[in-house]
Amino acid sequence: MTSPAPAKARISVIGAGPGGLACARILQRHGLAVTVYDRDADRNARDQGGTLDLHADDGQIALREAGLLKEFFALARPEGQEMRQMTSAGEMVMHHVPEEGERFKPEIDRGQLRDLLLDSLEPGTVRWGRALDRVGGPADGPRLLHFTDGTAVETDLVIGADGAFSQVRPAVSPAVPAYTGVSFLEAWFNDVDARHPEIADLVGHGGAAAGDGDRGLFAQRNSGDHTRVYIIRRVPIDWISQSGLTVADTEGIRVKLLKEYADWSPRLQRLISDNDGPYVDRPIFALPVPHTWEHNPTVTLIGDAAHLMPPLGVGVNHALLDASELALALAGSATLDEAIRTYEATMLPRSTQTAKLLEGGAEQLLSPEVPDFSDDEH
Repeated sequence: MTSPAPAKARISVIGAGPGGLACARILQRHGLAVTVYDRDADRNARDQGGTLDLHADDGQIALREAGLLKEFFALARPEGQEMRQMTSAGEMVMHHVPEEGERFKPEIDRGQLRDLLLDSLEPGTVRWGRALDRVGGPADGPRLLHFTDGTAVETDLVIGADGAFSQVRPAVSPAVPAYTGVSFLEAWFNDVDARHPEIADLVGHGGAAAGDGDRGLFAQRNSGDHTRVYIIRRVPIDWISQSGLTVADTEGIRVKLLKEYADWSPRLQRLISDNDGPYVDRPIFALPVPHTWEHNPTVTLIGDAAHLMPPLGVGVNHALLDASELALALAGSATLDEAIRTYEATMLPRSTQTAKLLEGGAEQLLSPEVPDFSDDEH
């Protein structure tokens, strides 16, 4: 089959996260038709996760191409660039306070970024409640999107923006994410200034981290007077069940954690013990390094579907840059095949280089040294 021109092609994005939505937005700005399919029932189906820092040299570039940079800065929190590093005894060893006007990597809640992108799309672009089962059809197209509800849609290009456990990835690669041996346990704190003033004082406007080499804590201020804490440990993936607990057993998990962190500062222990509601178990996975695939003229990947790495400040930024570069390649190429080749010729070497730098980087999350992982996927 001859590869069609992007202007005449049926382009399908799988996944309505920041990368998929940014790709769709930039495609529409260049007059290209696109449909986004997402498994969620609607835009409010689940919590979108914590705060992200969008960098001037990648994430913000994509938002500029999307025509949304001004709107981003109206929502972003430059003060969120503040960072504190502490010892397990609670001693402050590093404190970065952003200068006035500093905008290299301001923070924005993941949900706010997603809403900004969703609201910028043409009505009906996103088809909710469409969970992809697999990609079928011949490699040279047209492809068939088989959904879990038994329906199928024919398309000319499939863009996998569906994250760590992508259902699109098997169409180009047999790789699957592997557990890194490090796990996050997420805790929430609401109405922080009024109900948790000690934690508000500890964390400040941005993030606060502590580690002893075996255990870590990372707290991040979100908008709306919320704070998230990630309790970071080197544990088996099934540590909760191995402990005779369930994720719903908040008190039982709390008792176990406080024993593990017994020699830490009581002030830091409050990040474990005073949370509002249950914990959320978030084991950290990564794709093999390098992760590449043979060129396919009808399928490509962006973001975590292409290059899942430990959450050390690159995830969403790389996804947005991928989205921008792919959309611009489609807008400027004669055929889909040419556009995918152009995009992957830049993305694959870049992501491989970064992944090699971060390989084994989950261990950095436990380090007494300051980690950079405010751009996470949680």
